[in-house]
Amino acid sequence: MGMTDGAASPAFGFRFDGKACLVTGAGRSVGEVIARQFHAAGARVAVSDLDAAAAESVARSLDRSGATAMALELDVRRKDHFEAARDAMASAWGRVDIVVNNAGHAKRTPTQDISVEEFDDIVAINMRSVFLSCQVFGEHMRANGQGRIVNVTSLAGQNGGTVASAHYSAAKAGAIMLSKYFALQLAGSGVVVNAISPGPIATAKQRLSAEQIARVESLVPVHRFSEASEIAAAVGLLASDQGGFIVGATLDINGGLLMR
Repeated sequence: MGMTDGAASPAFGFRFDGKACLVTGAGRSVGEVIARQFHAAGARVAVSDLDAAAAESVARSLDRSGATAMALELDVRRKDHFEAARDAMASAWGRVDIVVNNAGHAKRTPTQDISVEEFDDIVAINMRSVFLSCQVFGEHMRANGQGRIVNVTSLAGQNGGTVASAHYSAAKAGAIMLSKYFALQLAGSGVVVNAISPGPIATAKQRLSAEQIARVESLVPVHRFSEASEIAAAVGLLASDQGGFIVGATLDINGGLLMR
């Protein structure tokens, strides 16, 4: 799998030499860019994705030897998959220092057409996954006395979204609140938890019509979509040692579309 938009950009301006980092949903799109940026900045990276082949392709492109990059098949709806990822990283690299909960899935189903099964699945992917990851890795990091968790949420979780559906918006709002909850629970142990809330991202353009793209660009004050590398840069700040006093925050990356 080739690099997606922004993947070839220079690593964000922080070093993570020797750190062990897990990125979920890293087989493509923004997750892939985040994984590449961490690796370029010196981290050992576990590239995880529900699509095992995509994860393997990205990991091998980072380090064919496997010394500083591994691929993990990870279904974020399953606690045992997070536990297996923790154990694999601890076995290979001794610990887990950074977790980026990036995996997510959106459906634009009209409200009246959302089934109970679809509602539960969207919530499981976008919100329960954050709980499970923070539960598993929070305890691991607490035991080690340090760690960083960054949860990728969405503008839809703050304003309901102009095109996002009810279950996705609610799930992302829940992920924001879970970030605050775990930040409070873990702050005294040296573990820092935060969230980012992206607005329109350029990687989504392929799923939109020209009319939809133009409408979004007209609504965003800076008149463009964000680049994936700009999302990765925010993750890098929150995962860095320099970001240690940012606790329980939700960092807005939306070009001014929502100002709080």
